[in-house]
Amino acid sequence: MLDLTKYDSLGAALRDALGRWPGEVCLIEADRDHERSRLTYRQFGEAAEPLAAALEESGFAAGERAAIIMTNQPKWLISAYAVFFAGGTLVPLDYKLSAAEHLQLLAYSQANILFVEYPLWRAIMAAAAFSEHKLRTVLVTEAPPNADLAGGVRWEEVRGARAPEFRPRTQTDTACIVYSSGTGGHPRGCVLTHQNYLEQCAAVTPVFPFSPGARYLSIIPTNHAIDFMGGFLMPFTGGGTVVHLRTLRPEFIREAFTKYKITYMAVVPLILKNLQRGLREKFAALPPGKRKMLDALIAVNRALTRGKPRPALSRLLLKDIHKAFGGGLRALLVGGAFTEPATIEFFHDIGIPIYNGYGCTEACTAITLNDLRPFRPDTVGRPVRGMEIRIARPDADGIGEVAVRSKTVMREYLDDPEMTAETLVDGWLMTGDLGRVDATGHLQLFGRKKNMIVTAEGKNIYPEDIENNFEGIAVKEFCVFAANYIWPQHTMTGEQLVLVLHPEPGQAVDDALLKELSRRNERLLNYKRVSSFIVWERDFPRNAAMKIRRVVLAGEIGKQLERSAMVSM
Repeated sequence: MLDLTKYDSLGAALRDALGRWPGEVCLIEADRDHERSRLTYRQFGEAAEPLAAALEESGFAAGERAAIIMTNQPKWLISAYAVFFAGGTLVPLDYKLSAAEHLQLLAYSQANILFVEYPLWRAIMAAAAFSEHKLRTVLVTEAPPNADLAGGVRWEEVRGARAPEFRPRTQTDTACIVYSSGTGGHPRGCVLTHQNYLEQCAAVTPVFPFSPGARYLSIIPTNHAIDFMGGFLMPFTGGGTVVHLRTLRPEFIREAFTKYKITYMAVVPLILKNLQRGLREKFAALPPGKRKMLDALIAVNRALTRGKPRPALSRLLLKDIHKAFGGGLRALLVGGAFTEPATIEFFHDIGIPIYNGYGCTEACTAITLNDLRPFRPDTVGRPVRGMEIRIARPDADGIGEVAVRSKTVMREYLDDPEMTAETLVDGWLMTGDLGRVDATGHLQLFGRKKNMIVTAEGKNIYPEDIENNFEGIAVKEFCVFAANYIWPQHTMTGEQLVLVLHPEPGQAVDDALLKELSRRNERLLNYKRVSSFIVWERDFPRNAAMKIRRVVLAGEIGKQLERSAMVSM
């Protein structure tokens, strides 16, 4: 791995990576049953530098902003490196947003250059506010030769006439403006410096060391802080390989593990739960004798690896399971939301280490990480290197707002001094998350401060805490709200908790499910119990990290259903 303490910018570090491992494969792009492309570090540079030259020749200035709206693919990383090489500031946007939202963020960020996929650009061109955009240059990937691009140019045809000039930047210069996945109303652009990223990469890489031959499967959108770090900066500064899939259908993800011998993958809890569900179904389908033998081997592995992971032993005891994951998987990193401890234990028991962590865009990704020394699935780990944590205004149980201080913390919210002053207080980032630090230094999370419900008796209730109690119930997805939040009553009394259930297609809320809900509900303290449930037939809106967009969901429910739709538990 490169010694990142020697660099002032991401562009400088990435440029040295291309020179250090020229013959190693850095990118593989696959689509269903065939491979579309494979690039070495040398070939990556040969593709990116003419693009950087074209930017410079077009008048692109150091510090100028360039946005990217693409699915995960090599052209995303090539474009990003070209921007850094030319001294620019990157604005990575979520390709899953609507065209109207894309135009809004492009305007707020004041980006002058846009790298975009053709289908996404077509949607943007059709948006009502399209004529108001102020983009100077739009580079469109994979556009048909005769397509109307409304002034845009084909990405594949943009090449400079001469070699580009590398433009150095300082650690305090802005590297990226990242819009946090939970943004609502006025967008909040996190201004992150080159120092933020270099410090974060140096802090996390020792836990996930990359070297030539190590391979990362990229499935979280690259605009997201987790994949930008794990699927770009960390592999490249260690000489590793990033594998992109043009489809995220489960069968092709499973095939990629074995075909490309994946070493690491970052996932959000929802993806991890789906992996767990698939494995459980396969285990349940085994003949009784084989299932009994598997259970015995899992028990042995659990007993021998409780203190720390022992991958070689686990691969020997549970050969078929690990073979399905390619035989070389070292770890899965899970973040973006709370992960149920039972899910983490499931994977630990079969010998696949799950490093669950906690972070936010404002802190440039990771704040804490479970290093499995010892195995603690009930927490999100200890602070990463260089990170300080304190609990602000703790209550009698030691629960308060998590505040962090580090060189990885953003400089500000773009053009929003008021929100910046509320969030960065005396050098501390106020995360808005509620937590407690235990005697061993591990952080336990309880929910978002803004989601906290205060009952008439003055009790604090965290919806996420209650949701953990219902994990595993037989529905597609669910969440908990205060009824007065969905249907405002303008009263501080009579608060009720409602469980929103989204069943699988064709599934009924039958007696068996109601019985299980009642049993789970009775395990909660009286003031935490859910009083009612409602059935919601549509998929929950989610952000790039697959977190439920609670504000949006509550608004949709409030418009479509009356309060009388609640069914008493």
